[in-house]
Order: sequence, then C-alpha cells, then structure tokens
Amino acid sequence: MFNFEDANKKNKEAMDAMLKTYADMTKAFQAIATEATDYSKKAFEDSVSHIEKISTVKSVEAALELQTNYLKSTYEGYVAEATKISEMYAGLAKDAYKPYEAPIAKATSVAKSAVAA
Repeated sequence: MFNFEDANKKNKEAMDAMLKTYADMTKAFQAIATEATDYSKKAFEDSVSHIEKISTVKSVEAALELQTNYLKSTYEGYVAEATKISEMYAGLAKDAYKPYEAPIAKATSVAKSAVAA
C-alpha cells in the first residue's frame, strides 16, 4: 500500500537537496562572474598601461621588445585565468552532483538487485 508519509518525506528530501544545489550553484556562478570581471579589469588596465609605454618608445627595437614581452605576459595570464575558471566550473559540477550521489547509488543498487533476481 502507498505510504503518504514516506512519499512526503522523500519529496521533502528531494526539495531540500534541490534548493541546496541551487544555492550552491548561484554562489559558484557569482564567484566565476567576479573572477571574470576582475580579470577583464586587470587586462584592460594592463592594455592601457602598455599603450602608454609603447607610445613613448623612441626605437623600433624597443617597441618590438615591449610588444613581445606584453604579448607573452598577456598569453600567460590568459592561460592561467582560463585554467582557474575551468577549475571553478569543474568544482561547480562536482558540488552540484554531491546531493544526488547517495540517492543515485541507492537506486542503482536497487536496480541491479532487481535485475539479478
């Protein structure tokens, strides 16, 4: 016979897990957005600074050296930032899955038991 109390309890557990996941995801997306914004501001400031420096250079060789150093540091900064943000997204995915690990493992074992029987 259908037990309404058990169904209500399961429904409440599922809703709590969903709300916790939603709150955690919101925080993670805010952190990612803040990180991307901070990087964009820094990149813009570095670009303006580079333009100011390169506009005062007297020789082509010095301009090429400045440009080379700027491109190298910009590329390294971009790669580091992309790695950091991708790690933040991976952490987000792991955290979003955590509340569902136990119920999925339980459902999988029940399904395996049913198939074996």
